[in-house]
Amino acid sequence: MSDDDRDIDIESDEGDDSDSRQTHTNNAQYYSQEGDDSDSRQRHSNNTQYYSQAEKRAHHNALERKRRDHIKDSFSSLRDSVPALQGEKVASRAQILKKAAEYIQFMRRKNSSHQQDIDDLKRQNSLLESQIRALEKAKITGNFAAETCEVTKSEGVPMPGYNDTESESSDSETSRTVRQSKKLKVGGLHH
Repeated sequence: MSDDDRDIDIESDEGDDSDSRQTHTNNAQYYSQEGDDSDSRQRHSNNTQYYSQAEKRAHHNALERKRRDHIKDSFSSLRDSVPALQGEKVASRAQILKKAAEYIQFMRRKNSSHQQDIDDLKRQNSLLESQIRALEKAKITGNFAAETCEVTKSEGVPMPGYNDTESESSDSETSRTVRQSKKLKVGGLHH
């Protein structure tokens, strides 16, 4: 790539720096009009190289500064996202990464636990729906007591308030047992 090509390449990266482009054009015209003077050619070459190297360096420095600022902002955002680091304004990058990894692992375990709870509740819901269907069927056919006993024995879930030996229990005992059962089920689900 010639010096002129490099100048154009650098200038196209800089955007609206028309003054420096005009300087390069004026310098090139001035030195080309001087003729065969070798000193003037050397100065032109050195000036062009000097400007292009300085411009390259300035452009590279600006890009590097922008990259570092982006990384710094990203670490600040990550620090603010981790609950263990939210109050701290000064934390090393290693500490931020370590705490973020710990928080991600914690959240994965928590999600897994919640998914397990959801699966347990779905199974319990399915079981209750099948019991409801069996009881509705028994109600229609008139075999309520016999069907109820069969459903609870086959499902392995005790029917609150129903006792094989006592077919007549008070309504208050039944409702109290049902409330206890619900409390136990709900209480047993929290890990």
